Amino acid sequence: METKHLSGQPGGLSTLLRAALPVVPGVNQLPGVKKASAQGFAGLSYDRTGVVASRSDVDAYAAVCGFPRKDTVPLPYPHMLAFPLHMAIMSDPAFPYPAIGMVHLENSITARRAIAVGEVLDLTTSVAAPRAHAKGALLDFVTTVTSGGEVVWESTSTYLRRGGKPEGEPDAGLVIADAPTGGLQWRLPADLGRSYASVSGDHNPIHLYPLTAKALGFPRQIAHGMWTKARSIAAIENRLPDAVTVEVAFKKPVFLPGTVAFAERSHDGEHTFALTNPKDGSPHLVGRATPA
Repeated sequence: METKHLSGQPGGLSTLLRAALPVVPGVNQLPGVKKASAQGFAGLSYDRTGVVASRSDVDAYAAVCGFPRKDTVPLPYPHMLAFPLHMAIMSDPAFPYPAIGMVHLENSITARRAIAVGEVLDLTTSVAAPRAHAKGALLDFVTTVTSGGEVVWESTSTYLRRGGKPEGEPDAGLVIADAPTGGLQWRLPADLGRSYASVSGDHNPIHLYPLTAKALGFPRQIAHGMWTKARSIAAIENRLPDAVTVEVAFKKPVFLPGTVAFAERSHDGEHTFALTNPKDGSPHLVGRATPA
């Protein structure tokens, strides 16, 4: 699979526009916008090189997600550096599905060691052919981060595209039995989605304002799934080793403003955690952290 190179400073309004055009009737048939058929899609790969984990960007991200200021980056931070690669793939005409409508179902991160603030990183994100799901097609966006040729961080973001299903048995996904409930309550402000968008580059309209969320079928704006994962990791990060794997499944959306409850338990070095609705215990996120 050929890897395309993403250069310059990605993100901003142009990225959002490219993501939106494939769902605009008429425009979505234009050359450079029209999506390829899902039949025969074998995959895509993009990279970014020489990306610096700058002090100002790391501190801004840490402040929004609840991490302390340190000389190493928060565990989920490289996802922010990889997000432009996700968007480049989804906006590529060869990728058969529009970015708008892709649902982030699961995310797994493995850190091989801590990454220093100021470290220079190379990132590659690849997606292969879709897998079957009960509601449509699953696509795994696999990111590898290297420093000086050493793999230091890896992740897999699994997205669902509702509709046509590839052949094969549907994937059951991440299962975490008997996830904890209750726990510490967090009050989340109405502007949380905008705050996270400013540090992540993810300006999906469903996260920003009631009006933009309603246009896409939500009663009001919802929190980013990767914010809920980051905030959960921040709550236990002082108990995690530098080499660690953290897997989560995103369940029900978190509407903003709102209140969520965070609970965690540990056994033999494994941490199981959940973010739930404090009124009925229904899950927004379930996850686990294990030594890598």
